[in-house]
Amino acid sequence: MTLRELLKDVKFHNNTDLSLLDRTVTGVTADSRRAGPGVVFLAMKGLHRDGHDFAAGVAEKGGIPVVTDAVPVPAVYVDDTRELLGVLCAAFEGNPGDSMKLIGVTGTNAKTTVSTVIKEILEHAGRKTGLVGTVQYQFGEVSLHADYTTPTPEELQALLHRMKNAGCQYVSMEVGSQALDQRRTAGLMYEVGIFTNLTQDHLDYHHTMENYFQAKLRLFDQSKTAILNLDDPTIRTVVGKLPCRTLTYSVKDDAADFTAKNIRTFSDRVEFELLHENIISRMVFPMPGMFSVSNALAACAACLQLGLSVEQVTEGLAAARGVRGRMEVLPTDTDFTVICDYAHTPDALENLLSTVKGFAKGRVITVFGASGNRDTTKRAPMGQAVSRYTDVAVITSDNPRDDDPVEIIEQVKQGMDPKIPTWCFPERTDAIRFAVEHAEKDDVVVLAGKGHEDYQMMHGCTVYFSEREIVMEAVQKRKERG
Repeated sequence: MTLRELLKDVKFHNNTDLSLLDRTVTGVTADSRRAGPGVVFLAMKGLHRDGHDFAAGVAEKGGIPVVTDAVPVPAVYVDDTRELLGVLCAAFEGNPGDSMKLIGVTGTNAKTTVSTVIKEILEHAGRKTGLVGTVQYQFGEVSLHADYTTPTPEELQALLHRMKNAGCQYVSMEVGSQALDQRRTAGLMYEVGIFTNLTQDHLDYHHTMENYFQAKLRLFDQSKTAILNLDDPTIRTVVGKLPCRTLTYSVKDDAADFTAKNIRTFSDRVEFELLHENIISRMVFPMPGMFSVSNALAACAACLQLGLSVEQVTEGLAAARGVRGRMEVLPTDTDFTVICDYAHTPDALENLLSTVKGFAKGRVITVFGASGNRDTTKRAPMGQAVSRYTDVAVITSDNPRDDDPVEIIEQVKQGMDPKIPTWCFPERTDAIRFAVEHAEKDDVVVLAGKGHEDYQMMHGCTVYFSEREIVMEAVQKRKERG
């Protein structure tokens, strides 16, 4: 492929060096370190560095700079390199997304659960489906470690190319707000886009809730159909105002297109009747909590819009296996229960712990912390959320990164109810051991924040950290002591 062929649908400026257009393209990137002979390098202005400063070095290595500002070497000049990156990466890979039906899921919470359940329903119905998300990138028997919820454009398009070649008909994707703001999904069109909810998170990046909200709404500029949670007051404000066809779901409002009635909650599942137009179907979803009803509605709505029958959706939902690190019960073989969950925002903690409190026969013991180098304003509200539903709180580290773990704990404590017994351990291992050691019959120990993660980020390093292994070691020592 020549650069001329790659840019056939792109408007470039008159000061472009036309001799570059006949160069053979060997790759597309925004990382100057990956540039080499024939690699198209799109220069972008970042928070700390300006890619234009590396254009000359890229040209020396035989790369082809694509820029917006003047550089001292032959280059292609365009209006917006950030948007163009995704478009060119897609074109270089043969636009693999055009050959599959894409489902995009955005929202503060539940992206992983909803996108995974969609995949499970589709595959139960015989549709081969890829998964792109926080826990892993998966297609067929291939499972890849996920570095980002939504990969960079070059990584994402290469991944979609592999999924297409593996025979995938659908791809279910988590689409984060930062990825949308950075245009990582440019060049893709989603058959269905889902907006699950909006609560406080990522304000270290977006600065305001309005910016955060507007970033997520970008998904619907590239979706054919939007499926929106009508129970979220902020999302409700954009119903009827999006540039695509819009459907809604709700566990409260009969005006929604998809509603849940006669809801019954259990410690291991939810049951409800799905109502949509002339459809009434009894659904069983093997994950507990009222929020699971909402998540199930979103997944069912998407799959019905993708052409599955209500029978296929009903059977697929009942067969869903759940998600690692999402309300996951660890196999401890004890008279108390240990649950691992990714909840790391005030709203997610409230949803998780209110559900646990509803079925716990004994005390709820919550082990949790707040991330370092992230939005500090959500730390005290996390403490407030935990105080409402826990009997014993154990505050510890999550991923402290470059922040002082003790300082993070103190900020979380500011939101705690002083009447709740609270223990603090900067080392998460010590916190988990303490909770397991002090759990009594019928207690539920909740490990919140890490979920599927098997690492901790601290002092500029990423170190191996398995909550599951720590729990099993603590349980074994407890059993040995009798």
